[in-house]
Amino acid sequence: MATMSSTLQITSSAPDPALFDLPWHVPLEEWPAERLAALPRGISRHVVRFVRLSGSVIAVKEIGEDLARREFGLLRILRRLDLPSVEPLGIVTGRKAPDGTLLESALLTRHLQFSLPYRALFSQSLRIETATRLVDALAVLLVRLHLAGFYWGDVSLSNTLFRRDAGAFAAYLVDAETGDTHETLSRGQREYDVELARMNIAGEFMDLQAAGAVDDSLDATDVSDIIARRYHSLWQELTAEESFEQGDRWRVDARIRRLNDLGFDVDELILSADSSGQTMHIQPKVVDAGHHSRRLLRLTGLDVEENQARRLLNDLDTFRAERVHSGESEEIIAHQWLSECFEPAVRAVPRELRGKLEPAELYHEVLEHRWYMSENQGRDIGLHQAVQSYISGVLPHKPDEAAILGVDTSSLPVIAGDPDQPAG
Repeated sequence: MATMSSTLQITSSAPDPALFDLPWHVPLEEWPAERLAALPRGISRHVVRFVRLSGSVIAVKEIGEDLARREFGLLRILRRLDLPSVEPLGIVTGRKAPDGTLLESALLTRHLQFSLPYRALFSQSLRIETATRLVDALAVLLVRLHLAGFYWGDVSLSNTLFRRDAGAFAAYLVDAETGDTHETLSRGQREYDVELARMNIAGEFMDLQAAGAVDDSLDATDVSDIIARRYHSLWQELTAEESFEQGDRWRVDARIRRLNDLGFDVDELILSADSSGQTMHIQPKVVDAGHHSRRLLRLTGLDVEENQARRLLNDLDTFRAERVHSGESEEIIAHQWLSECFEPAVRAVPRELRGKLEPAELYHEVLEHRWYMSENQGRDIGLHQAVQSYISGVLPHKPDEAAILGVDTSSLPVIAGDPDQPAG
């Protein structure tokens, strides 16, 4: 904890002396532009600004002291549980203007690099498929939170940040002030979160329609219903008990494989038999997300999103299959793949283009580009040729950081009567 003057206090989990230099005596909405980073902001009931600090970016949200302390604690719990959420950095209390006016406290979080609020993704009219993928990502996030006993209490796209994940999206919780943690959640608590999500998403897409930012054929109600269907099907797969005859024990492995395909690991299974001994029952006791990302991290040290990991592992497995007679271990071949395929592709990108995509997403797009080139030419295109073609013909035309991150999504109109939707 650091103390400034007689009242101002900065409590931080990652102390940075540069925090002392920020103008805490000024209301956040009046902070000078040179302090701020041009990043997109969603709609929020609170004043939120992105601030440059020691070469990085932090999000500062003005909020009451009790709420700030509560949300800071909840975000720390989520991080300890390794759940997708923004990283809490600290809280600032005791703020006071020069004339003695008391100012609200501030919650500090680290900006999630390469992430965007949903409104920024629709700053130019996008397709229904994009809306579906966003809702799908939010459903996966909600299932993960519920499995860990976290009740959100205000589920919405606005309270979520999205990162591109090999053609899909990965969702991160950004606003936890209404949340709460429990040993387990009741069905009523879970269903309330799902219904909140459904209603909020419908309103958010109606908002986008009013702004002319989505396909005219999109039905907001139909899109919002997706989250309930996706949530319930995923929850069923992860938690339901399954019965089978003793001679069908292969179904245990099949169940585990289905869970792995969904990106979840099975840490423990409950196996039981009925009184006749003829019928077995299987139920996952503890499941955790990140099966593919953990495998890739173990083999290569790359820490990426789940779908990106799945895509990179497919390429790694193909690379290994071509060396099936080499006799080398999986770990050694993974190192060879990293040094011969992944790293050269990333290093080939000119410095001025490296901010467009993070390395794992870049490599995924190179693999997609290679596939299309090979399909069009009727022959296998080498990785090096695909990299050069992608860098020269595709990457320069990707929206650059200023075009994407310069969008102030809070300026998009809100439909009459729609309540403020917090965005962190």
